[in-house]
Amino acid sequence: MQLNLHQTHHEIGDFEGLFKYITSTFSTPSQSGLHLFPELFLTGYPLQDLVLQKSFIDDYQSFLADLGHWAVNQFKSNSPLALLMGGLSYSFDSLGLPLQIENVMYELRPGQKPRVLYTKQLLPNYDLYEEKKYFTPGHDPAVYQFDGKTIGLLICEDMWFSHLHEIDPVEQLKDFIEAQKGKCDLIVNISASPYHLGKQDLRTQRAMEIANFMEAPFAYVNRVAAEDEILFDGQSFVVDGKDIVALGKRFRQDVISLPLPVFSSGKTTHLKSDSNSWGTIFSSRLSSDTRRLLPLKEHECEEVLEGLMLGISDYALKNKMARFTIALSGGMDSSLVLAILKILKDRKTIPNMEMEAVFMPGFFSSSLSYDLSYDLCRNINVKLSTLPIKFIHSTIRSAYRDSFSSEMKGLADENIQSRLRGAMIYARSNEVGSMVLNTSNKSEIAVGYSTLYGDSVGALSVLGDLYKSEVFDLARFINARYNNIIPAEIIDRPPSAELRENQEDAQSLPAYDRLDPILESFLSLRYGPQDLIKKGHHPQEVMKVFGLLTKSEYKRRQFCPIIKVKAKSFGFGHRVPISKKTL
Repeated sequence: MQLNLHQTHHEIGDFEGLFKYITSTFSTPSQSGLHLFPELFLTGYPLQDLVLQKSFIDDYQSFLADLGHWAVNQFKSNSPLALLMGGLSYSFDSLGLPLQIENVMYELRPGQKPRVLYTKQLLPNYDLYEEKKYFTPGHDPAVYQFDGKTIGLLICEDMWFSHLHEIDPVEQLKDFIEAQKGKCDLIVNISASPYHLGKQDLRTQRAMEIANFMEAPFAYVNRVAAEDEILFDGQSFVVDGKDIVALGKRFRQDVISLPLPVFSSGKTTHLKSDSNSWGTIFSSRLSSDTRRLLPLKEHECEEVLEGLMLGISDYALKNKMARFTIALSGGMDSSLVLAILKILKDRKTIPNMEMEAVFMPGFFSSSLSYDLSYDLCRNINVKLSTLPIKFIHSTIRSAYRDSFSSEMKGLADENIQSRLRGAMIYARSNEVGSMVLNTSNKSEIAVGYSTLYGDSVGALSVLGDLYKSEVFDLARFINARYNNIIPAEIIDRPPSAELRENQEDAQSLPAYDRLDPILESFLSLRYGPQDLIKKGHHPQEVMKVFGLLTKSEYKRRQFCPIIKVKAKSFGFGHRVPISKKTL
């Protein structure tokens, strides 16, 4: 039996595009074998409240009807052929309102309308998932008979049993097959599995565990996409029990075809639940004593770079944008974002892509900042425009003094400079129809070291899930891989917002090599201040950082989408009350 994994890349709700893809892919009767498609392939994922909107439901029902009509009248094959694909199954009340929505696996065969084979049983409801809000779970295991083979069916979370769930679909499936005195020839899992660093190793390890438990090969198919802040990395695979015998591309659409592998026993295992599901989002990148954030390795930098570029390109393409404007300061963060854009442009992922940089000096901007910005733009052949804010700043100071009989100073004077830059970069964006990318990093976002409506502006945050120390890791990787396109002095100079005389970040915050481990301990390990103090972190630094973190939620709530590359990130998966007791 031929096995085919379709690692697809489609926009949410693109029913016309999906219909064309299916009908063109299976337009000839020479197609054969078992074809697997991702979870909710027929709709896209995550759907959120779109799943409840009448126009979406009507369009989806029409799409299913059209697909059924095509399958009955035009879908033909000279050999055994079946498509297993994820979708939704609706039930309606007498008023036509959704009574029940199920996340299901459909079968589509030549000459037959789509039919539901299996309903997802485990509905994740943690971090960025909220499937219990929308879906009704299934309760029964299912096997599928095709071409003389018995195939066990699972959808995404069904392979990740943990203490959060009352049942284990994998054990259910094994009991169901054994009760029928049968043997499983293949386990199939169709997924829409969000990406984070280290996720693929968890998937393959769990798949091998299940394959050995079930004594059958395991096929896992995953989608590719960036949906606002959430990345789907593909990397579909097949394991025979001890080896990965097929692997799809990372962050790119792919089709993997191979003969059904024969089960090859690996190490005898039992199903484990202690490291599955929601607990994995609290894994950290810290040394054992929490005093050091582990640097990104070369292969991790490459992976993150690919993910960030998919995040940018999908967001731009789906929102019909091809021009980018970056507020370039001569500092590390904005320089790195511009370098990533250049690499993306060279790959020609976005047709007719254009990019520009705008340097907006104020009273405290150094000549070195301009020189480094110029050098970077020369290296990557990007136009650099200079738009000074010092004169506008002076006018606003005078107007403020005249209105309030007092000088604008301190934080107010610093923040107005950042807000002026935000206003001017969006004036340029409006003029040329470009997308502004945010350049803040995770360390700054965590402690509120950004100005609301100032440097926090942007349609999409590129670096918002990378701590400052990881920003440097990625910059060094890019320089090593792409001929030192970022001037070395940008990487080496002390970080500064340049909003007051001789300002450096270290004057307001602990050095990043101390700040980032503290933040990671709070965010990923869920430690409190006393836990860190006991581990040897400086008490005053710990309390200061904890206070800044908890008091900055109002800024994060108004922040743009952040491309998620870590297990635990700000954004959709981080929901904390703004109004709460703080230190």
